[in-house]
Amino acid sequence: MKFIVSSSLLLKQLQSISGVLNTNNPLPILDNFLFDIMVGELKVSASDLETTMNTKLEVESKEAGRIAIPAKILLETLKNLPEQPLTFSIDEATFGIEINSDYGKYKLSGQDGNEFPKVPVIEGAKSITLSSSVLGEAINKTLFATGTDEMRPAMSGVLCQFSPENLTFVATDAHKLSRYRRSDVKSEVNASFILPKKPLNLLKNLLVANEIPVQIDYNDSNAFFSFGSVNLICRLIEGRYPNYEAVIPQENPNKLNIDRQSLLNSIRRVAIFSSKTTYQVRFKIVGSELQISAEDIDFANEANERLKCQYEGEDMEIGFNAKFLTDILSNLSCEQIIIEMSAPNRAGIILPADGEQAEGENVLMLVMPVMLNN
Repeated sequence: MKFIVSSSLLLKQLQSISGVLNTNNPLPILDNFLFDIMVGELKVSASDLETTMNTKLEVESKEAGRIAIPAKILLETLKNLPEQPLTFSIDEATFGIEINSDYGKYKLSGQDGNEFPKVPVIEGAKSITLSSSVLGEAINKTLFATGTDEMRPAMSGVLCQFSPENLTFVATDAHKLSRYRRSDVKSEVNASFILPKKPLNLLKNLLVANEIPVQIDYNDSNAFFSFGSVNLICRLIEGRYPNYEAVIPQENPNKLNIDRQSLLNSIRRVAIFSSKTTYQVRFKIVGSELQISAEDIDFANEANERLKCQYEGEDMEIGFNAKFLTDILSNLSCEQIIIEMSAPNRAGIILPADGEQAEGENVLMLVMPVMLNN
């Protein structure tokens, strides 16, 4: 069995799916790319059992077959070759592979492609199509807020909710929460499922380049994403997602309007002087001035800064974890933000200021306060 392929095209396609590969796989066959050779076309797959990705490219081939090729050695070889046609010759009896280039030839041992895990077939699937920019933005605005607690697996992923009114993506780790909603994207049916972190990271990296439609097919156990020449299928996280709407306070009379980047820079500087166990920063809002302070009593470190702001409400002091605030402010792209608060022991809501969001877009971030040590 033989096929000829462009070295740079093959490298580009392999790199687009190589993020699926794990360093320690439960099955040795998963250290390989699966090559499905058809007449004039090659389909390459990578899998870690939970997530599988495949991509297609044109090749010169006159026969069909399949072989598993060691991923690491193939990627390293291709990275060090300039653009040229490569000829792959495969011995179907021994699974030996010979690659011929302009420089010489390289031999390596493959495995029987039929031992590669089968991709699950999505039966009884529902379907929705999103633009890659909407999906990419939804992932960017929520993925950072996912949890890492193994005892609460549902919170380690992103909740996707489709309805005839809107599309909503939510992530929370119980300290911070991000909700990304689009009223300009609707589904004919109500659906909700939890997507794991790894496939979302892979999608995020692939969706930035170009504006293309992404078809999502899903059932109770799997979701299947297809766009361009790439397909990604992943197992969904089982379990109930917490009732996130219940933790979003509705009555927030105190509203602080401030420049996002100035606040972010100030928190980063002040946080250097905070306690390394709590990362607590104190907000003291009086009139049109926000005082940000932090201290580490153990080392007698202290920092204070003042920022101009617009504020409606009663003077108040509230404490936040600087890391959580920094995460939230870094993942917003607007210039001005509004922080809505009700009391020092209630969550703060962070929103883009009026006119700072795209049409149909609704972004809400939430951060829990920390107890101030007076």
